[in-house]
Formats: sequence, structure tokens, C-alpha cells
Amino acid sequence: MRYAKEHKLETKRRIVETAGRRLKRDGIDGSGVATLMADAGLTNGAFYAHFGSKEDLVATAVTDQLSGQREQLAAVTPGRAGVEQIVRSYLSPEHRDNPGEGCPSAALLDEIVRCAESTKQAYTEGVLGIIDDMAARLAPEDPMSARTTTLSVYAMMVGTMQLSRAVTDRRLADELLEQGIRNALAIFDGVGRAD
Repeated sequence: MRYAKEHKLETKRRIVETAGRRLKRDGIDGSGVATLMADAGLTNGAFYAHFGSKEDLVATAVTDQLSGQREQLAAVTPGRAGVEQIVRSYLSPEHRDNPGEGCPSAALLDEIVRCAESTKQAYTEGVLGIIDDMAARLAPEDPMSARTTTLSVYAMMVGTMQLSRAVTDRRLADELLEQGIRNALAIFDGVGRAD
């Protein structure tokens, strides 16, 4: 019996991980249950043994993707130097060119808006965790004082990434990323340092 439970958990984990990558590449609406299950090496019929609905899978995948992003961000250099690393990595051509391996916000935000409340709640909790971690790096004495600014800069970074992915002029796309880095760092430079 123990093997069956572990096997089921491992199978669910595989579905969630592969779905996260597929959703970020093809979008929520562009990823059907059959495709998501095939990516995990399973049949469409096995889906309901793990999830009540596609929306349930999407909420779980969004949570998983944001948790993974938060873990990656926690591994960078502490303090303001780490924030600069985060900004530069986020607004990089590598991130732009690999949406399946990147940020769920830049890949899915426009669709999450139209999702069920459970997915929006999962997104809200996950993204605020990321924002709070970044704010604590910027203003360790009072992270809440930097929360709204950090969220605003994060939104700017997401939008910059989305626009960089959407334009066909590669030079312009690269320039957008570079300007986004300068803008984000200029704003973050003032956080927690005012009189």
C-alpha cells in the first residue's frame, strides 16, 4: 500500500512539473488535458485520479511554479546585490527566449486574470511571497515599507519581459530588456534609503 501512495504522489508531481512548463510555453487555453497528460507520459484517463478539473491542475501548477521561482531567488546573493542579480537574470535574453523554463507571471498573467478564484488566489499568495522576499532584501528593518514599490517594479519587469517576447525586432527586444534593468535598479536604489 505504501508503494501505491508514493507512486501516486510521484505521478502527480510529474504531471504538475510538466504541466507548468507546457502552460508557460503554450498558455492555459492552448494546453488541453490530453496534451498535458501526454507530456507526463500518461493517458488522458488518468487525469481524474489526480485532479478534479483542469482548473485544479492549473492552480496547482501555478503554485508549484511560483514556489520554484521563490526557491531560485532565495539562492542568490543576500541583500541589495541579490536584488540586482534577480533583476538582471529576470530581464535577460535567456529568460526571454525560454518561457517554458521561466517566470509564470511573464508567461501566464494575462490568462490568470480570467481563471477561477482558486487559481487567482494561488497566484496572489505565490507572487506576494516572492515580493516579500525581495522587499526584505531591500529594507531588512521594515520590509513592508518596500512591498508596494517592489510589487510595482516586479509588474514593470513582467511587462517588459512580455513586450520583449512580443516584438519581432530582436535589437529592440534586447534594448527593452536593458532599459528595464536600468529602470528597475534606479527605483530599487531609492528603496529604504530615503530620510
